Amino acid sequence: MAIILGDNQYGKAESRIVRIVRDGPRHEIRDLNVTTALRGPFEQAYLTGDQSNVLPTDTQKNTAYAFAKSKGVDSIEEYGLELARHFVGDVDPVTGARIEIEEFAWERAVVDGSEHDHTWLRKGQDVRTAAVTVDATGEYVVGGLKDLVLLKSTGSEFAGFLKDDFTTLPETHDRVMATALDAKWRFSSVDVDWNDVYPRIKALMVREFATLQSLALQQTLWHMGTAVMEEFPDIVEVRLKAPNKHHFDFDLGRFGVENAGEVFWAADRAYGLIEATLLRDDAPPANDAWRFSAGLA
Repeated sequence: MAIILGDNQYGKAESRIVRIVRDGPRHEIRDLNVTTALRGPFEQAYLTGDQSNVLPTDTQKNTAYAFAKSKGVDSIEEYGLELARHFVGDVDPVTGARIEIEEFAWERAVVDGSEHDHTWLRKGQDVRTAAVTVDATGEYVVGGLKDLVLLKSTGSEFAGFLKDDFTTLPETHDRVMATALDAKWRFSSVDVDWNDVYPRIKALMVREFATLQSLALQQTLWHMGTAVMEEFPDIVEVRLKAPNKHHFDFDLGRFGVENAGEVFWAADRAYGLIEATLLRDDAPPANDAWRFSAGLA
């Protein structure tokens, strides 16, 4: 029996980069968490400790900071493509690069009714993400968002489900539905107006969550994904993950108080975890587009 080295990669995880444009009185901010990972003939680094092919992870970190200045951060997708193309095109013997980026959004402070030029407030919980892969097979971009917390107080049902001896859950035709959505979408092209597309995708998903009379969270995910793919032909795959944040009526009857679906216990765990992948039947191969590094995007 022989032991062989399988897939491997190495890089620098979670470099926190804040890029502020200060070339005028009104400043702009982009707040990123960047992970780089390189792929190539690095077997000897593992097998014998030979580092001659290894570009240090510290160098990768420095490059990410330098590119934030020299290339700028108009969109995280384009910034990730610039980094990945550099590692593959300019660093021998690198044959593939994976860049994962989280972006934390800020909104301008309003002072005396006007937006302030250089003060911001952290905006929301949800995080924009991008995963860029460049290798010999091509260039791949997976956009995304995570921790988009959504709740609606009606318009959701769950009934007609399979039952057995251990089933205690009652059927309902009117319930609170809440989740913290993790969504990713793969493009067939890199010729995309990234900053235009992202808010439109997010708005479509919120619209479907809000307006669908949902018979199950599974159905809601299907409608979210199809709405996005129908609107954007160059999105060929959507992957969705949604924990079902359960809200149960709290029993106030024992205190002589009526509770007609107005006071709830928001359960922390256990929770249902619903996942789905939507794929066009003519989608080009993903190759390593979904092979993650730190798994942050």
